Amino acid sequence: MTQQEKDSLYREYSKKVFFYLRGKGLSQDDAEDLCADVFVKFYDNAEKFDSSKASPSTLIYRITQTKLIDFYRTRKQHGELDEEIAYTDESLDNILTEETLTELGRALMRLDDRERALVVLVYYDDKTLKDAAAILKMSYSNSKLVMKKALAELKQFME
Repeated sequence: MTQQEKDSLYREYSKKVFFYLRGKGLSQDDAEDLCADVFVKFYDNAEKFDSSKASPSTLIYRITQTKLIDFYRTRKQHGELDEEIAYTDESLDNILTEETLTELGRALMRLDDRERALVVLVYYDDKTLKDAAAILKMSYSNSKLVMKKALAELKQFME
């Protein structure tokens, strides 16, 4: 990867990574430090990266998730991790545009009622998966299976 490609990727993704980290409750200084760490790690692994299998944003997103979890571990922050941090899925790492929101709406309508309700409760109504399962009168373990299936179907519909 050339320096020009690295610079281009940094310009494209650094603000997204920074604001993502700020949205997860990090201070400005911590978010800046972690953002720098993400790109150092990305550049270290860029030569191993196979762009035919995934986009650079996928690797950046995964590194960001790992760095964020490591940050909370090393800071000995107690309490439960936010479910969004603990539960990741590559199909959600794209920045949604109006066009993809329209496609997503169509894809949601193709899910069965229970799957659609679960996705809406978790991703639109900001319920935890456990709370959504209780609302839908499902077991938590079943809700995880239903969510995994629904996200796989959405990903397939969106491709």
